[in-house]
Amino acid sequence: MQTSTKQVRSIDRARLKALMQREQERFAAEHPRSQELHQRATHSLLSGVPMNWMVKWAGAFPVFVKQAHGAHFTDVDGHKYVDLCLGDTGAMTGHSPEAAVHAIVEQARRGITFMLPTEDAIWVGEELKRRFGLPYWQFCLTATDANRFSIRVAREVTQRRLVLVFNYCYHGTVDESFITLKDGVAGPRRGNIGPPVNPTETTRVVEFNDIEGLEKTLASREIACVLAEPALTNVGIVHPEPGFHEALRELTRKHGTLLIIDETHTICTGPGGYTRAYGLEPDFFVLGKPIASGLPSATYGFTEEVGERILERIRLEDCDTGGIGGTLAGNALSIAAMRATLERVLTPEAFEHMIPLAERFTKGVEQTIDAAELPWHVTRLGCRAEYLFTNKRPRNGAEAAAAMDFELERFMHLYALNRGILLTPFHNMALMSPATSPEDVDQHTAAFREAVQELGR
Repeated sequence: MQTSTKQVRSIDRARLKALMQREQERFAAEHPRSQELHQRATHSLLSGVPMNWMVKWAGAFPVFVKQAHGAHFTDVDGHKYVDLCLGDTGAMTGHSPEAAVHAIVEQARRGITFMLPTEDAIWVGEELKRRFGLPYWQFCLTATDANRFSIRVAREVTQRRLVLVFNYCYHGTVDESFITLKDGVAGPRRGNIGPPVNPTETTRVVEFNDIEGLEKTLASREIACVLAEPALTNVGIVHPEPGFHEALRELTRKHGTLLIIDETHTICTGPGGYTRAYGLEPDFFVLGKPIASGLPSATYGFTEEVGERILERIRLEDCDTGGIGGTLAGNALSIAAMRATLERVLTPEAFEHMIPLAERFTKGVEQTIDAAELPWHVTRLGCRAEYLFTNKRPRNGAEAAAAMDFELERFMHLYALNRGILLTPFHNMALMSPATSPEDVDQHTAAFREAVQELGR
């Protein structure tokens, strides 16, 4: 979508506030059982939720889920929803895909965790090598762990201390990533809880797409690794500009810095992720969330050179005390779910179904924005799409963050929720699964159009 030259409308904040109040009242009236359960939960769970970020859902309390299947779920009050959040990518496979459920049940009967390998682990390693191009793989339980372990390995083999990330990146709860730039000055990112040290002691940060800043920072030759998403994803989608990834790879090699590509969100690009779609050549590749159809699991791969350098520096007697791994890492249940997911769920055919649906979503949102002459835009990456409240497409994290509008965002999310559609609460993301249908997408388009029309009256 091109930036409109027409006079664009601004949002009437008084009307937005009144509409939000109405939607809050509707939500409370229609979800008495969820409200009852939330109130009960406050006596044993902090803020009435099992994880604190669940308080961020639009509404005075979260919806409690009864059951889910495919692209839909039902709450405890009997309401049915189109799920475009899909566990913020964790359920990109759709909820409980049959192949994964069968594999999980069968493996659970045979045993869940052994601290020993199964033959499935070999199959998964071979498939990861085929899909993503790196020869060696290890397993863990979350992408955060995979990123942490990759950073530790990078520090060990380079004998360097510092990590470089991009402003407003997303790498789970990796301590080194909670750093931001404000007026060109690096500092702790807002909201980071109890950082072990000021992240400026461990990390350097530059803006995404800033090749000059990247080169200047790497030239110190103090950076062990760059930890990067192929495209920013947790602050709205910010695409790399032409030549950025080529420069990133060239500069990291020039200055002896290892490159970690975290595809936990950008796996939406295709069956081989952004890495295979655009020919990236990382030293490490990280993937979590959907790889085991929602069962906690993750993996990280690395080049032959990195593998050799690891083995050179780790003695057998120390291999269990290096700060890498965990008792449940690589457990048989997770590996069985990974195999089923890679073999029968997140297939090339699945992406051929999912990506056109994201294109359909993008077109519907784009047409509504244009018709209403609003200064917003929508961006797509594979089977993922997001809209931002600016008509200028951000080229970096700072610009994307500046376009965030918490009040308006919460209204759009609650409006959709009250009409049977779940979006991701932390940003305006919609994700397609193999079970999502054109009718699901069109239901969102209709609700989005209705919300925009009400805002403009």
